[in-house]
Amino acid sequence: MFQAKRMLFIYVETPLHVGGGRSLGAVDLPIQRERITGYPMVQASSLKGKLRALADPQGQDDGRVSRDEFLAIFGPEAGPGASEYAGALSVGDARLLLFPVRSLAGVFAWTTSRNALARFWREAETTGLKLGWELPPEPGKNQAWVSEGTVLQAGDSVVLEEFSFAPQPEPLVNTIGQWLAQQALPETKEYEYWRDALPQRLCILPEDAFRDFTLYATEVETHVKLDPSTKTVATGALWTSESLPADSLLYAPLLATRSRAGKKGAGDRWEPTVKLDGEEILKKIEELSLTRAQLGGDETTGQGMVALRLVRGGGQ
Repeated sequence: MFQAKRMLFIYVETPLHVGGGRSLGAVDLPIQRERITGYPMVQASSLKGKLRALADPQGQDDGRVSRDEFLAIFGPEAGPGASEYAGALSVGDARLLLFPVRSLAGVFAWTTSRNALARFWREAETTGLKLGWELPPEPGKNQAWVSEGTVLQAGDSVVLEEFSFAPQPEPLVNTIGQWLAQQALPETKEYEYWRDALPQRLCILPEDAFRDFTLYATEVETHVKLDPSTKTVATGALWTSESLPADSLLYAPLLATRSRAGKKGAGDRWEPTVKLDGEEILKKIEELSLTRAQLGGDETTGQGMVALRLVRGGGQ
């Protein structure tokens, strides 16, 4: 049984490519997606691997986490002894909550749906995070729920990409936007603009429309390889890769149990080397002060930069 829980919010600052392997479709290198909904995601193994790399003391005690504590939190290294015990930290998949879509007015909209909000609400209950707002009903066909002070309305419509929706101002949209701005976005000064803008740009779409945007409105980049002698495109060296666009918001639960790290002593008795309960495990993660990280591929071209915010139950 897990003893402590947190919610990790991941705000995408530059296009994020966490690859799902080769594809037979139009895009050669697609991103990871949920099998049923098709929503973009970051699988738990990718996220936990990055957290492990960021926390690794590299054999040194840097004052934040010792080598023994690191192994207790994340588990032993690969190789002999890797199966002796499991790490105390459990990381969930990072799922999509807000997806940015180009807008005729207001530059872009942060879109979501009743389905995406309901899934987040379920995860929030699991981690003890109190939302302070109710789940909105499903918008009508070709309708978009917006805040009363929205900047997305162009004339009588909200136009996202080439699709038009009838705007329906709802106070609940502003409530949800204010909560996300205060609890999910980074608290730092450079995010003040985004916190102020979120309620005005939040748009709750019909579930089918939101799904279609997440399937077909991602960023697709074309890559080539140049022949070093002629500086022309090498034959057969053209491929495309997909990325989750900047300003997307994802969330992932972090759960912890007591540490299991130890070794066998006399009479094969298990002797713990580090004794940490679940709350102490997550406090160690908090003390790492991980505010930014690089996820996925294309690191050398500045892609995959994300801002991290870890929130405990009650929004602390």
